Amino acid sequence: MEMQRSKHENRAEEEKPKRRRQEHQATCPFYNYEQLQLLRDQVLVGVKDIEQLVTLGKEARACPYYGSRFAIPAAQLVVLPYQMLLHAATRQAAGIRLQGQVVVIDEAHNLIDTITGIHSVEVSGSQLCQAHSQLLQYMERYGKRLKAKNLMYIKQILYLLEKFVTVLGGNVKQNPNTQSLSQTGTELKTINDFLFQTQIDNINLFKVRHYCEKSMISRKLFGFTERYGIVLTPSREQPNLAGLQHFLQSLQPTVTKTPVTPVEDGEARVPRPASPLMHIESFLAALTTANQDGRVILSRQGSLSQSSLKFLLLNPAVHFAQVVKECRAVVIAGGTMQPVSDFREQLLACAGVEAERVVEFSCGHVIPPDNILPLIICSGPSSQQLEFTYQKRELPQMMDETGRILCNLCTVVPGGVVCFFPSYEYQRQVYAHWDKSGLLARLAVRKKIFQEPKRANQVEQVLMEYSRCIKCCGQAGGTVTGALLLSVVGGKMSEGINFSDDLGRCVVMVGMPYPNIKSPELQEKMAYLDQTLPRVPGQPPPGKALVENLCMKAVNQSIGRAIRHQKDFASIVLLDQRYARPPILGKLPAWIRDRVEVRATFGPAFATMRKFHREKSVPS
Repeated sequence: MEMQRSKHENRAEEEKPKRRRQEHQATCPFYNYEQLQLLRDQVLVGVKDIEQLVTLGKEARACPYYGSRFAIPAAQLVVLPYQMLLHAATRQAAGIRLQGQVVVIDEAHNLIDTITGIHSVEVSGSQLCQAHSQLLQYMERYGKRLKAKNLMYIKQILYLLEKFVTVLGGNVKQNPNTQSLSQTGTELKTINDFLFQTQIDNINLFKVRHYCEKSMISRKLFGFTERYGIVLTPSREQPNLAGLQHFLQSLQPTVTKTPVTPVEDGEARVPRPASPLMHIESFLAALTTANQDGRVILSRQGSLSQSSLKFLLLNPAVHFAQVVKECRAVVIAGGTMQPVSDFREQLLACAGVEAERVVEFSCGHVIPPDNILPLIICSGPSSQQLEFTYQKRELPQMMDETGRILCNLCTVVPGGVVCFFPSYEYQRQVYAHWDKSGLLARLAVRKKIFQEPKRANQVEQVLMEYSRCIKCCGQAGGTVTGALLLSVVGGKMSEGINFSDDLGRCVVMVGMPYPNIKSPELQEKMAYLDQTLPRVPGQPPPGKALVENLCMKAVNQSIGRAIRHQKDFASIVLLDQRYARPPILGKLPAWIRDRVEVRATFGPAFATMRKFHREKSVPS
């Protein structure tokens, strides 16, 4: 952005040093209009992926980032991540115009969660203090050169930041890392209540937001801290080396750096932009949402730096309404969209879409009916009833029965078996229990055991070893007939991974992966739906239906990993008697629901499994 500016361009009033000679600025050699026009034409000749765009950019000495955007107006089809499509500011920045267009949203099973996620914002106490310190030093340096109106807005932002820190129980003048909070816990507020409690209800946040966008103050602060080496924290202990600076350093091929430890799933690490004010601007924008459509969560965690303010969007339809309104048509598509009631009620109806505009189409699967065996097993080999509720699932007899079921299944299923657990913690507990009881050793006689890693950079390695093991066992023969992969619902193996052919001849779902009902966010969402959606006679309340739908969407996404082409075959085993209940059965995809078999005891279920895999394993 710095290099795009012309060297003759005048700087902004507050940035222009008086008694200093203007520094020479280099213009970006890849941001040339003629070169970009040539690259645009090449982009439109044929479909290019990102790597090919980079290669073309190097050859044409034109930026592929801007070249691809120059091609958008002339393109007939634009493919982009739907996070970019659904966020209005990002959409406008990329030059995407929706008027009269047909929008196709693929893999839309998590569309509601995506809209909620990209419009929910969390800021930490540390970020608030850093932004206050940064902006205060900026004002002290340039205060006399700023227009009165600009100075007024900067003082308003400083006041907002101070009040945000105060409501968490801290002080902006002290180091957030050393500030202990007397009050801990989570508090949930409506937007209006939060504004009154923080005493900022007299400030026009719409005008503050407009000033931030127009003045680009957060970008100026980043340039200011980089130019003068300003320390962001009040303690003045370390220089600002975060964000873009680290990224630019990582691009230097000659510099050898210590590899960064990857972040694990369990670590709730908040992304820190180079200028913390960028993140806080998003929070201020969120506070302009209508009172009924969002909530603010105050999380006090012992120290100020660990505490946070989070805006939770309750009504994703307010952001989807603009897409629906502008487009000629919207197609929401996916392989596992069931249950679809969420899309109709929470997204389309709330966005003002008339019922007659909504056309629902669902088709069967390409595989023959006898290539799939969905089984619901209600009890195990020792007649233990299978009901993996939070209260029962950690009982030793439940974990033992799960192990015995898998031992039996692994004797009749060739190739790979993928077993999904509700959480990483429960998978760890079961694995440790099996290791202690000897069940793990029994399983290892028939299948080599793999576990889904928590770190994303290890997934590919585990999958390669899992695949190699199945291939080797199929060729070598012997007692080990394949591999068993222990995975987690909602983890890295439950979406986007294909366990086709021998990689997934059986998918086992242990229990029902209900979300944490004690989560303040989920409780507030349930209460919101109960208040806003009509109650249908004979149906559960909308809040309870949400919990069931979240669970079954996760189940459908996981069990769909096995059948990947027309000649594929697999068995699907659901271990929990609650799956046999009609309301739950009704939320399975039609191609599974129509063929599902419920077995009250394990003996008949095992016989059916053995017969299915014996027939399918014989070459035709």
